[in-house]
Amino acid sequence: MSDEQIVRDGFWAKARQTLGRIPFSADAVAAFYCATDNATPLAVRATLFGALAYFVLPFDVVPDFLVGIGYTDDAAVLLAAFTACKTYITDDHRAKARDWLFKAQASPLA
Repeated sequence: MSDEQIVRDGFWAKARQTLGRIPFSADAVAAFYCATDNATPLAVRATLFGALAYFVLPFDVVPDFLVGIGYTDDAAVLLAAFTACKTYITDDHRAKARDWLFKAQASPLA
């Protein structure tokens, strides 16, 4: 299965599961919108899908269930991808992320 398919299949469930528990939620959602935007260059999409797949998959260097340190490796991978791709994550991607986060916080189980 490709990174893109892994992310498309599991991103929203993981985003809801981690809502309010990780400081990079807005960046991750904005990165998802950027990665799924056909106007985003292919190399940037591949970088973001790879980082988001690492976030979504349950297998990683530091297990996510470890309180306090579980998401540090995910944050490092995502930070590197965000930094490399930040010029392609637009205000529109960030606005969509804010809208999703607002709705998800208002209705966490929806």
